[in-house]
Amino acid sequence: MAGLLKKLMPKWLRKKGIVIPVVRMSGVIMAGGSAFRPALNLSGVSQALEKAFAMKDAPAVVIAINSPGGSPVQSRMIYSRIRELAREKQKKVLVFVEDVAASGGYMIALAGDEIIADATSIVGSIGVVSGGFGFPELLKKLGVERRVYTAGDNKVILDPFQPEKEKDI
Repeated sequence: MAGLLKKLMPKWLRKKGIVIPVVRMSGVIMAGGSAFRPALNLSGVSQALEKAFAMKDAPAVVIAINSPGGSPVQSRMIYSRIRELAREKQKKVLVFVEDVAASGGYMIALAGDEIIADATSIVGSIGVVSGGFGFPELLKKLGVERRVYTAGDNKVILDPFQPEKEKDI
């Protein structure tokens, strides 16, 4: 990967003697995580970001990202921290997309001053996906009455036990 990064790097950064720190971010973006299920989140990348941006002679910091996305909150927090450090340390941010930077991964990629990706990398796809099943007729056949109590109008949109409403889609 190091050779590929160097080839893709802008010419002004290819000079001999320039060291560019690389922060790798990969995996599903979520709070927490464990040894069995590692997570990409702000607490996990903070130290690496601080160290990379602290390199005084480096004109830029590279973020190498490979993430299908995940938590919008963690994605925004990582994005915000990268931009904050870039302003504070007056450094350019280059983002290299490996296989995928989708959804929250793309949001993090947007923290770069420049995004560099292979033609076959998956980049983009910010949005929300909601899937489910509808069971209103089954409940009626079984004689089951659905009772839901909410404090807001939109708390039960796309409830699988109610008929689908056009305004909820």
